[in-house]
Amino acid sequence: MTNPVLSAKGLFTPAQPQYIAPAQGLDGNPVYQAYSAPAQPGYGQTPWAAPAQQTPWAAPAQPVEKMTLEDVIAKTAISLGALFLVAAFAYFFIPDAILYPAGIIGGLAAFITPLIVARRRTAGPAVNVIYAVTEGLLVGAFSKIFEMYYPGIVVQAVLATLVAAGVVLVAYRFGGFRLSSRGAKMVRTGLIAFAAVALVNFVLVLCGVNLGLFPGPGQPVSWLAWLFALVGVGLAVFSLVDDFQYVEAGVRLGAPRKQGWIAAFGLSVTMVWLYINLLRIISYIRR
Repeated sequence: MTNPVLSAKGLFTPAQPQYIAPAQGLDGNPVYQAYSAPAQPGYGQTPWAAPAQQTPWAAPAQPVEKMTLEDVIAKTAISLGALFLVAAFAYFFIPDAILYPAGIIGGLAAFITPLIVARRRTAGPAVNVIYAVTEGLLVGAFSKIFEMYYPGIVVQAVLATLVAAGVVLVAYRFGGFRLSSRGAKMVRTGLIAFAAVALVNFVLVLCGVNLGLFPGPGQPVSWLAWLFALVGVGLAVFSLVDDFQYVEAGVRLGAPRKQGWIAAFGLSVTMVWLYINLLRIISYIRR
């Protein structure tokens, strides 16, 4: 699929000015409190009273902090940092005998969470922490399985992911690297096709038929596996560019700063997918 979080239509909304509510008087009048002068003895005059209703006064609009690309990158770093801590915990403390079940459970939860976020169109620090726990469980278990077969591969995959993301960011910020409207549609179509093939392959594997498109550690690698690994890495890189363009559109729109969390959530989803694809292709090279 396309990134289900950042590709949601109407995700970002312009920041609206906020007003400070005026203080309430004891009689409920927003500004004034009715005042009665004491009666003067001997004169028999009716006490004077100030008008009960006055035109309410509103404080000037308070500016709302807007989302920036730098702020989104900082929030993404926080989200990925939390995910890394959970993945490290899973890597070192989950027994080898339950690595596969733990990875499957974490993968299912991590798959459902972005769909829920995309439907609600909102995310905050708590949602990012939930995703970090579920996805971290998957990444930690998945990484340890490959590390047992190919020592040192996790460090290689992490460095490759950081380098790839850094190059994409520099090219985007300073090199003007963008996807055209047609190019973005091609990338999204490719992602849908890739996901469909992966789903069909998963069902066939459950039925005892292995096409060899996604061989596990220690299994032989066919040319189709190489092709799908390279296509997966390419789609992940271009998907990251597409995500940056969605975030930039939100910045231009003047979205409030709090919406930077959902942007960080979407970028985290793409970064993890890039890591998993790079981990797989490096394992092919190591074989």
